[in-house]
Amino acid sequence: MGSWKWPVVFVLLDISLQVAAQSDIQVSIFSATSKTVILRWTRYSGASSYKLSAALKNSPNNPISFVTFGPNTVMGSISSLSQEVEYILTVEALDAYQIALSSALIETSTALDMMEPIRNVKPKDSRTLMAEFNLKTGATHYIIRVENSDGFFREDTALSSPAEIEDLSPYTDYSLSIMAVNSMGRSQPSAPVTARTVLPPPHLSSSSPSNDSIVLSWDPVAHAVQYTVSIFKFDFNTQSMYNTSNTTLTLPGLDAGSLYIITSSAWDPEGREGEESLHVNQTTRPPTPSSVNVSVLRNNDVAGLSVSWEVDPELHGPIHYVVMSDQNLTCNTSSGSCRLSAVGCGEVHTIQVTAWNQAGPSCPSTPVVFITFPCPPESLALVETSEGNCTLTWNIVPHADSYEASIKRGDGVEETCNTTGNNCTYHCQCGYTYLMSVAAINQAGSRPEGGVLNYTAAPCCPESVSVSVVSAETLEIMWTASRGAELYQTRTADGSEVILCNDTAPVCALSDLRCDSTYSVVVTPCNEISGCNRACKAHSKDTAPCTPTNLMLSPQNSSTVSVSWTSNNRAATYTVSTEGDDGKHTCITSGNSCDVTDLPCGSIYEFSVIATSDAGQSLSSFSHSLETDPCCPTNLTVDQVTQAMTNVSWSDARGARSFITSLMSPHGHARCHTQDSHCLMGCITCGTNYTVTMETYSHSGRMSNCTYQGFSSSLCCPSGVKLYRAASDSVRVFWRSTGGNHSSIAEMLSNSNNYTCTASPGENSCDFDNVQCGDVYRVVAAPLTAGGGRVPFCPQRLYSVTCSGSNVGTVIYRGKRSLE
Repeated sequence: MGSWKWPVVFVLLDISLQVAAQSDIQVSIFSATSKTVILRWTRYSGASSYKLSAALKNSPNNPISFVTFGPNTVMGSISSLSQEVEYILTVEALDAYQIALSSALIETSTALDMMEPIRNVKPKDSRTLMAEFNLKTGATHYIIRVENSDGFFREDTALSSPAEIEDLSPYTDYSLSIMAVNSMGRSQPSAPVTARTVLPPPHLSSSSPSNDSIVLSWDPVAHAVQYTVSIFKFDFNTQSMYNTSNTTLTLPGLDAGSLYIITSSAWDPEGREGEESLHVNQTTRPPTPSSVNVSVLRNNDVAGLSVSWEVDPELHGPIHYVVMSDQNLTCNTSSGSCRLSAVGCGEVHTIQVTAWNQAGPSCPSTPVVFITFPCPPESLALVETSEGNCTLTWNIVPHADSYEASIKRGDGVEETCNTTGNNCTYHCQCGYTYLMSVAAINQAGSRPEGGVLNYTAAPCCPESVSVSVVSAETLEIMWTASRGAELYQTRTADGSEVILCNDTAPVCALSDLRCDSTYSVVVTPCNEISGCNRACKAHSKDTAPCTPTNLMLSPQNSSTVSVSWTSNNRAATYTVSTEGDDGKHTCITSGNSCDVTDLPCGSIYEFSVIATSDAGQSLSSFSHSLETDPCCPTNLTVDQVTQAMTNVSWSDARGARSFITSLMSPHGHARCHTQDSHCLMGCITCGTNYTVTMETYSHSGRMSNCTYQGFSSSLCCPSGVKLYRAASDSVRVFWRSTGGNHSSIAEMLSNSNNYTCTASPGENSCDFDNVQCGDVYRVVAAPLTAGGGRVPFCPQRLYSVTCSGSNVGTVIYRGKRSLE
């Protein structure tokens, strides 16, 4: 038991622990080998001893071995078993008479037998050995015991062959044995075998001192007698091998700017190759840039030198280029071009390009000498050699092969002049501003402009000048805006005075001029730089005629007014305008008076006069108002209200504010003054013909006489009307005759009886028969009009007719009542 290691025992215990069937005593497997099984059980009260027996599983009732233990033992072993055989083990608690008090069963197997020694051991690297062995039937895994010169080292678990044994020391001897393991435990260790690890890998350091070589170095490896270096180019299948006993090595004849993969290994005195080193990636330095080209490049008016060269696309990794000029200018790039910024004119640069990669710089390129563009000419001057022609001159500058003059006109038109001299002539037009510059040119190809000369020609004369009259004292001058003009000076004169108008707009109004006069107008364009152009032509224009004055109105009759005025125009026609309620009336004349006719009644008119000539129209004269006579009413009606009173009414009359209406006859007259359209008039005589007239008055007191159809008052009513009893049942109405050739009518009216009688012309009485007595009668006698109508204004008398028996009795007068 002393040969077992406790850590392994507990592993087996965890794997093999089983609990017996339910009983008073419990048993479990503590450990097992190929020949022995150790059991552990619980104490049983009253037991004098314990018996441990073993039987084959296929013959559980035939024990083949047993062993007994004292009452205080709870763990025991049974030996002399066969390897890899299944058994049933029984533990019994016995009393003093060897009678079983309790028992427990458990099934188990013995462990595997010893394995064969490890078949082959070879190094994988300097810290790993590969062990090959024959597998064992029934083994769940294997344990390899590793020992060094100091004795036991460690145990590694393996699941199959071959197995890797790692974390060893380089170039060291080891003794290896193997054990098979199943659920019951491990077998005995096999016979050991011995193996040695190989040398560790060199630790390489690399650099590229030139674009065709790489230098390697490493620290010496203990026990190494030789080193092998392997190198191959990236993306190529060719490989080169180098052997050396030194710790440095130079690899020549390589391709510039290429990536090389390098490994190394050390050889021990036994001729074994050690572990290969990690790959070292080393790039050779890039090749020297070639075909360097230099040109001028501008960006936002800043000039620089664009330097370009050929780039080999096959070079490995990022390549960085540095461009340097002897004028302390540098630029960096990873492409095939670079810009040296802020170069000046007339400079001489010596330029070289160096390529860099992670290995270092290449050799600088062949120097390129480059002369920048020449400086721009100075002292620009302009001379007008003749009308419309200008000559631009400048100074000669160094490094210039030729010159290009640029003349930019204000409308965008550009003219260039190329010359090897120092002047150019061009056509300069009026009204344009010219920007002139000169660039010097050489083989650098750039043409920077120098100072700009600004020249503005005199402004052009305005075109389409029109002068129009806007009033008697104002002329409006309009023209098309002229090129180059910033201000226009308009000048007018009539021989005695000069009037000026300054404005930036192409229009001007010259006011406070004399009417009916001739003026000469000149529009002069000016600008601040070149002044005014005084060569523009004049334009003549007459002002409008003067306004008529002293307007006078003289009514000729009710519809005609004579208008006169004062005027001193040279040649004009005059239009008299009359504005009223009914519209406009005019008359035209070349004199100073005119009659306006056909003016209707009842209107108010405004009279004014305007003078017109070829130059235009004058202002209107002050207006005067005139009111025509009011109109007469179209319709007038006279209605008799009573025998002595009438009501006169009439229609509206335009312009009339008050009315005086008159009824005239040889027997007298009636008169009414009112602002209404009707009038009540008394003192009318019956049976009389009247003449009807009216006077209408306007607001200002103008009057019109109106005559209408005559009016005849109604016939006179009879007087002395009386009622008499005539016969037994008759009464008579009597009246005084009014004369005239008309009939009369008499009426007796009561609430129950009505009697009517008509008397012929000249008669003055009328009899009523069969009159009902005992009633009160209203008695009326009235003349009849030519149309047969009764005059409605005659008065009535009241009479009571009494009865005398059945006949008419006394007739009693009750008084007089007007007719209702």
